[in-house]
Amino acid sequence: MFKTALRNVLAHKARLLMTVLAVMLGVAFVSGTLVFTDTLGNAFRKQSSKSYDNVAVAITSYGSPDEADRNPGVSKQTLQKIGQLDGVASATGRVEGFAGVAGTDGKLIGQGWANKGGNFAPGKDGKDPAYTFAEGSGPVQDGQIALDKDTATKGEYHVGDTVRVATNGPVKKYKLSGIFTTEDGAVNAGGSLVLFDTPIAQQLYLKPGFFRSVSVAATPGTDTQKILTEVKPLLPKDAHAKTGQELAAQDAKDIEQGLSGLNQTLLAFAAIALFVGIFLISNTFTMLVAQRTRELALMRAVGASRGQVRRSVLAEALVVGTIASAIGFALGLGLATGLRSAMGAFGAKLPDGPLIISATPVISALAVGVFVTLIAALLPAWRAAKIPPVAAMNSVHGVATTKSLVVRNSIGGVITLGGAAAIMAGAAAGSTGKTMIGLGAFLALVGIIILIPLLSRPVIALVRPALGKVFGVSGKLASQNAVRNPRRTGATASALAIGLTLVTGLSVLGVTLGTAIDKMTTDNIKADYMVQMAARGSALDQEAVTALRTAPGVSAVSPQQSSYLKIDGDGQSVSAVTPGDIEKVVKIEPLTGSLATLGQGQLAVDDKTAARHNWKPGSKVAVEFDDKKKAELTIGATYKENKFLSPVMASTTLFSGHETKPYIPQVFVKMTDGATSANEKALVGALGDNPAISIMNQQDIRNEFGGMINTLLNIMYGLLAMALIIAVLGVVNTLAMSVFERQQEIGMLRAIGLDRRKVKRMIRLEAVVISMFGAVIGIGLGSFLAWAIGQTIKGSIPNYALVIPWDRIGVFLLLAGLVGVLAAMWPARSAAKLNMLTAIKTE
Repeated sequence: MFKTALRNVLAHKARLLMTVLAVMLGVAFVSGTLVFTDTLGNAFRKQSSKSYDNVAVAITSYGSPDEADRNPGVSKQTLQKIGQLDGVASATGRVEGFAGVAGTDGKLIGQGWANKGGNFAPGKDGKDPAYTFAEGSGPVQDGQIALDKDTATKGEYHVGDTVRVATNGPVKKYKLSGIFTTEDGAVNAGGSLVLFDTPIAQQLYLKPGFFRSVSVAATPGTDTQKILTEVKPLLPKDAHAKTGQELAAQDAKDIEQGLSGLNQTLLAFAAIALFVGIFLISNTFTMLVAQRTRELALMRAVGASRGQVRRSVLAEALVVGTIASAIGFALGLGLATGLRSAMGAFGAKLPDGPLIISATPVISALAVGVFVTLIAALLPAWRAAKIPPVAAMNSVHGVATTKSLVVRNSIGGVITLGGAAAIMAGAAAGSTGKTMIGLGAFLALVGIIILIPLLSRPVIALVRPALGKVFGVSGKLASQNAVRNPRRTGATASALAIGLTLVTGLSVLGVTLGTAIDKMTTDNIKADYMVQMAARGSALDQEAVTALRTAPGVSAVSPQQSSYLKIDGDGQSVSAVTPGDIEKVVKIEPLTGSLATLGQGQLAVDDKTAARHNWKPGSKVAVEFDDKKKAELTIGATYKENKFLSPVMASTTLFSGHETKPYIPQVFVKMTDGATSANEKALVGALGDNPAISIMNQQDIRNEFGGMINTLLNIMYGLLAMALIIAVLGVVNTLAMSVFERQQEIGMLRAIGLDRRKVKRMIRLEAVVISMFGAVIGIGLGSFLAWAIGQTIKGSIPNYALVIPWDRIGVFLLLAGLVGVLAAMWPARSAAKLNMLTAIKTE
């Protein structure tokens, strides 16, 4: 029986090739993901471990310019004491912050968030162990900097050149003293690293004479734990010390956790592809069993048991699964290499390292591929074993009738209704209903897959008259052929339905969220421009706000300064703004009192906060500033909650003297004659042509808040494309089998006058009908799920309203039709080439 199975595998190469492809793609995604994350994790762990090779103890302080008075970091005196401990070879102090380098075109080099500045800290030999200089030397005085090699190359800078560098303040010009190589994480992430002389770096980022971190190197043979024990008592309150080994282990753990999210996401899409592949594989083996009805019946007649027949079909599946897994694993290695190259193309500099092929991806590839193939072939094998010996007298095994599907349809109906009920219940539950919707979605998808054969007849019957009128005999025959075998049509349409359910659901949610965010932006921001640092999260300097006020054409400027107050003992985030101008740049809806009171040192609070604390205009509240000073203030107004403002609003002057350095994430600017290229140039000039500051118009602001959704959608579309490719293979398989079964019929049609062109059209239309049927099911279910999920999140998103992207849905339907046309090319050509006499004689 095993020999028979092998012979059958080789006898149907073309059809089994599509099964191999389906399994191969899913396995490639699984193995490629595992190899890629193993390789990436190993490379990062080695890089991290290497960076701690000469570090016995690392000290980290949370000192920053905002906290310079209370927590400036590790002092120079403490650093000297650490350096004098027994067994300490050296103690190197570090400071760091944002530094953006302008290229020759004046634009920022790097990713913004990964642009760093630090200090050059030479030892007794004049070298800094953290950096290797390829050209020149480190900066040793004011007016000098050193650049990492990648940034120098991008900016076409050489030693001796003048470089424009921006920190949080105005742009300054520096002389390039040297170019170095480094394993710094910012540079590897596609950013830049600028080294300053230590006193200059301290002045820029911390406080003269203080460091944010310290690296301690030990003399050979010294116990690092002993050094750690002696270092800890010397440290300030908010500083922590760990051994280099502990930090390397922690980094390795963080890297593993960081990659686990990527790993799980990619494996989820691999699982989707394999799930879709199950339908194709099952369909293939069902077709092969149907083709071999007489052969299997004869085997039963000469003594083969049902178990032997079943095992022979499963043996074929085992062979196919093993071959597909081996090819898929090889393809996965290529995919892992490609993913690494793709990340490099997006600007991420990944550490070098060999491709890591552990036992896990090898075993997983084989186990997944073989298991999925055997599971998919199980039902066809069971059916094969039930073929009676008397079937050897018939030319074709009987096709399942609608009556035989009654039990299946009843089960499918119950599961579908249960899934729909769970989805509705989850939607009604609001934010707590996500789990219920997830369960309902799974049940509904399974139920519809079971019901699809039953649904195929009435749904396809709706388009039958139109096909007959437009395409004549070819159209009428195509619609009849599409429902001739409901199970096969259902399995083929299911593959497309699954893919389009996911694609449609993501599209509807994405477009709906994008529209809500866009509306929130356009409804609330009246400013022509929003100015912020290119490094998201970094603060603008107060000088930038002053410079913007003096720019020609400016009619209103207000910072969105992030401040903090304790009000009646409760901590509250505060938007410190410019009274009078804030209403011109941000849409604020006053409810009670007057916003003019902001200029009198009073507070304004949003309606929800006011209701929670029972505040109203005239209420007196006790406040405590960030510097612990206390005062009594008056509530002057209430306003409707605004997502662009904190719950409490105050004038920037209220915080003067209470904050060492105000944290200003963005500034809103209104121009006299709106947003124009001339006005934008005026703002750029006022800011000193600073490459580190981003000036965004209304469209840029909308893209800033909603662009990430479109990016994620495009990534999802790319990942789901594999599932749709497998679905296309299923359509090809179905049509090929349909042509095989109808050879005699096609020969008769040709004999009575149906020419080759009409035969091809008939097969193509059949493919389009099946594809469109699957697409309609998927689009309907995907839209329903998107609506339900939207009900659970709309409470936290202002202006949320379901938006059906009819243009994208139209594209999906067109693509489904195109899928049918492309999938029918080979089967249609085969049908048209059939010899009439040979086909008529076929049994």
